[in-house]
Amino acid sequence: MQPFQLRRSAVFAPLLRLARERIVILDGAMGTQIQGLGLSEEDFGGHGSGCACRHHSDHPQKGNNDLLILTQPQAIEEIHFRYAMAGADIVETNTFSSTTIAQADYGLQGAVHDLNEQGARIVRRALDRATAIDGRPRFVAGAVGPTNRTASLSPDVNNPGYRAVTFDELRIAYGQQIRGLIAGGADLILIETIFDTLNAKAAIFAAFESFAEHGQRLPLMISGTITDASGRTLSGQTPTAFWHSIRHSRPFSVGLNCALGAAAMRPHMAELAAVADTLTCAYPNAGLPNAFGQYDEGPDETAAQIAAFAREGLVNIVGGCCGTTPDHIRAIAEAVAPYAPRAVHTAEPALATKGASHD
Repeated sequence: MQPFQLRRSAVFAPLLRLARERIVILDGAMGTQIQGLGLSEEDFGGHGSGCACRHHSDHPQKGNNDLLILTQPQAIEEIHFRYAMAGADIVETNTFSSTTIAQADYGLQGAVHDLNEQGARIVRRALDRATAIDGRPRFVAGAVGPTNRTASLSPDVNNPGYRAVTFDELRIAYGQQIRGLIAGGADLILIETIFDTLNAKAAIFAAFESFAEHGQRLPLMISGTITDASGRTLSGQTPTAFWHSIRHSRPFSVGLNCALGAAAMRPHMAELAAVADTLTCAYPNAGLPNAFGQYDEGPDETAAQIAAFAREGLVNIVGGCCGTTPDHIRAIAEAVAPYAPRAVHTAEPALATKGASHD
């Protein structure tokens, strides 16, 4: 069966209805909240937490935030719950690095399925708690990060033809992750922080393989990252070229996140909003990091800048990335509430080319 002949999951209808009514709110950063917990190496390993985690490794685990799904599930659930109560309609799983490729740094490749399945279940529990309080439906986004490898670029300056990972290795790793997220009850899949579009294509391929096995297609959110003032991804694409590279997947939304604060992201979102014939999503950082790697931009400042995106008709979904907190998400939700969601235009049939350069 062809991917687009698959039956759509039941979540499409309520998500689309919500997106027509108002700007949809995504959650904020996990890392910021986890750092605030002040956890030790022992906490990451689950010692004293009552964790029955059967995955063992000789590698230090502090900094492996995804592992907290298994070793500190209550703490992770509480973070998700706070974002839901701050106004988030869509809350991401804490699975940004939950692939065999990324978890190899910690010797926990064997934990990948459990990380993703339990990661989705934890978010669902948090959202059900929030819905029981205010009656608002909320959705679990299975977060799929870019991995720490790039399929388009060589990590060896002396050997430009070398690649540290192949397309099939990425496809297999992403497939393991996405199957776990689906098993845990993810409502949609979010392929995010894309710096290399070839990596994203492997994730898209894996998503549709997983959807075919599952028997239905989940909404697919795709979010790239513009790495600097050049206005391009790390692999060299402009927002327009990026869109034409992934448009074949007919994503529920396309957007940008991370790397930049809202002010620097605005022209790139404007470019993307002008070409994309689907919903657009923006979740910038809380400004740029200071000399200590911290984010100084407060909730009101971030919210005011994102409100400008809404006022200009650039977005359908907004949230926050690095440095944002539940207070940021609450302020963003309030700031965009007066504005209508972006009107999705119909693309005219035309030849479109894409690549590392765009004229």
